[in-house]
Formats: sequence, structure tokens, C-alpha cells
Amino acid sequence: MTERTPGDRLREAGLLASAATLVEFVSSTRRGERADHALFKAVNRGHGGAADAFFSSLTEMGSITSSAAAGGVLAAGGHPRTSLRALGAAGSMWAVGQGLKRIYARDRPYDRLPEVVRLMIGRPLGTSWPSSHPAVLLAFLTVAGEELGLSRVERAGLNAIAGLVAVSRVYLGVHYPSDVVAGLLLGRAVGQAWLAAGGMSAPERPAGPTPGR
Repeated sequence: MTERTPGDRLREAGLLASAATLVEFVSSTRRGERADHALFKAVNRGHGGAADAFFSSLTEMGSITSSAAAGGVLAAGGHPRTSLRALGAAGSMWAVGQGLKRIYARDRPYDRLPEVVRLMIGRPLGTSWPSSHPAVLLAFLTVAGEELGLSRVERAGLNAIAGLVAVSRVYLGVHYPSDVVAGLLLGRAVGQAWLAAGGMSAPERPAGPTPGR
């Protein structure tokens, strides 16, 4: 398979960021808002105690604190460069997300639909669009997966975790579906931009003694 160039990755990042903006635009129309609210209610209404416990325990995997902890594990395991670059992507995504929240200032579901929302966690700071948790996690995983040379199957498994974190934010009542979809698109975009900026050098190998000549 041909290795992707930094230019390829930057083009993908631009397309993903444009798609996230399009999601925001469509969800702000009358028809898009109705669909967004209907899907939110279907996910948030609750699907049993096991689902409640699962999504409640999973959701903080998308916090910047969890990315920092994962970065520490990578560094301790002999991958300091991967740790720094993945954390850089996660931190950049967090900063971008906070800025976009201030620009778009979308009300949280529990403020807009207080009569129907099942709020299962404390009220987060900031506004609703985009959802930072899945965005931060996917930015981290995009860089880490590439830098470590993981297989497509392994990276798909990590992406699935980010997807579950995205679902958890809707299930727990703090984001609309369009918020988390845009968050995933932006997280991937920021991850690709970081890979492009690094020129995609060879995958990092665990630190160890230099073989004798």
C-alpha cells in the first residue's frame, strides 16, 4: 500500500473539518433540528441498568485527563515520541473545541429540552457544539495508532471505542447526536493534521539497547 503523503493528510483534515461544519449547519435548520432532537430522545431515554452503567463508566475515557494518563502509559512503555505527539493532538483538539463552543454557543440538551432529558451526570462546563470528549479521544488515537504502526483491525477497534464514547455523551444527556458526529470528524481532522505536520516518519519502536555490530 502506498504511504500517504503529508499533503494527502492535510487534504483529508480539511475535508473532515468542512464536513463537521456542514453537520453543524444542517442541524441548525428547522428540519435538521427536529431530526437531531428525535434521535437524541431515542438514545437518551434509557435502555436498562446495564446500559446506564456501561455508558456512565465509559464516558470519561474521552476527557483530556484520560488522554494524559494514556500518554503516560505510552511514555513508560518506551514510546515517548508517540506520547508527546498524541498528547499534542489531543490538547490541540481540546483547545479548538473550546474555541468553537464559544463561537457557536449551542445550548445543551438539558437547557433546551428540560422536560424530556434524562441527565445522568453533572452538568459540564461550556456549550454543546462540538462534543469534546470523542474529539479529544479520536485525535489522540489517530496519532498514536499511526505512530505505533498498528494494523487496520487494531485501529478500527480503537476508533470503535471513540464511537462508543460519542454515543455515551448522547445517552447521558449532555450532547445532541450532531455534536458528537462533528466532534468525531474534527478529532480525526486534527489527528491527521498532526501526522502531516510530523511528516509521518517511521513508526516508533520501543526503546531498548542498541544491537551490537
